[in-house]
Amino acid sequence: MAYLRKKNKCPGCRIDVNKPVTRVICKIKTCETLTKSRLTFCFECECFPCNNLRHLDKRYRTRYNMSVIENLENVKKLGIEEFLRNEKIRWTCIECGGTICVHKGSCYDCGRKT
Repeated sequence: MAYLRKKNKCPGCRIDVNKPVTRVICKIKTCETLTKSRLTFCFECECFPCNNLRHLDKRYRTRYNMSVIENLENVKKLGIEEFLRNEKIRWTCIECGGTICVHKGSCYDCGRKT
């Protein structure tokens, strides 16, 4: 959701401009199978979910109470547009309508904690 914030917007994983080093060396973004096969989503890979994705998923489930693997399964099941509509609702602040940061657990606009 960092691409939605007003300051220090994230350009996204697939853009190679002004990116923090952690995104440049990301094992998931630089996955050879995805790049060689020109896959768009990890769920399209025959190795889904791979060890790198499982590791990231465990961290996100523990720290942020969300699942990267579950998100990808929902994209596969619902399609990207429906998934994004649902996520917009999920991460919209009920107080001001701003965007809630999954990492901080608070709204970017009003600071309300979830």
